[in-house]
Amino acid sequence: MCRHKEACTTDSSILTALRESRPRVHSITNYVTAEACANLLHACGALPIMADAPEEAAEITAQSRALNLNLGTLNPARAEAMRAAGSAANRLGIPVVLDPVGAGATAFRRQTAAVLLREIRFAAVKGNASELRYLAGAHAMCCGADAADADAGSLKNAEIAAALAKQTGAVIMMTGETDLVTDGKQLFRVHNGHPMMTRITGSGCMLSALTAAYLAVRPEQPLQACLTALCAMGLAGEAAAKRMTAADGNMMFRNALIDAVFRMTEQDLKEGARYEADG
Repeated sequence: MCRHKEACTTDSSILTALRESRPRVHSITNYVTAEACANLLHACGALPIMADAPEEAAEITAQSRALNLNLGTLNPARAEAMRAAGSAANRLGIPVVLDPVGAGATAFRRQTAAVLLREIRFAAVKGNASELRYLAGAHAMCCGADAADADAGSLKNAEIAAALAKQTGAVIMMTGETDLVTDGKQLFRVHNGHPMMTRITGSGCMLSALTAAYLAVRPEQPLQACLTALCAMGLAGEAAAKRMTAADGNMMFRNALIDAVFRMTEQDLKEGARYEADG
């Protein structure tokens, strides 16, 4: 769905570039979903590594081509590792993705998110409407990974996403029934996806990992990489849902989602991506 010529900016060649170059992606991530994220990275062609010890986080990042930071299961040591890894990534020009899971839920999360945003330059920040509204200072209720306002595509949330992009210098990816992605100048609405993606743990974490992988091969085009990641992940969800039978449940869907990323071709993405430029 391209209603404006500037909307046609997904880059399907990212899929081939990933499979040919096999970039290492360092994820300091939610231990609940670490295995799914690692398999998702393998599926898209990247090489996952997940080292969260502060003593080695920076060194591992220096050997990687992208860094993915996820606040899902936060603790003091992991927060310290994120700061060290993010600093190393910035020093070396390695793109960093932030997934601020539950950013406003507790004082510890609020403090950690504030420190990371102050000290680290992020290529992309991905979250649901509630999390990103909190980061932007909109005082949203934020109670974990579920959005208080599922309609990320609303006009108010679009304004908040654009403002947060300008504030942080990062591409903002706001997920919901309609996903938004913006660098503060251009804004796109992505319509790919399936309701079953909300019935598994980790679809958002996997999207963050996929975004980091896409940025690893297109660091100079962050908005294009993030738009492509949103479309590809949503398209994989659609493909996974089509494979389900009456006997299948949400775990079959999760595995089929990862398989769909593994099987996705450039042509699949070109033909299946559904998005539009704002305005």
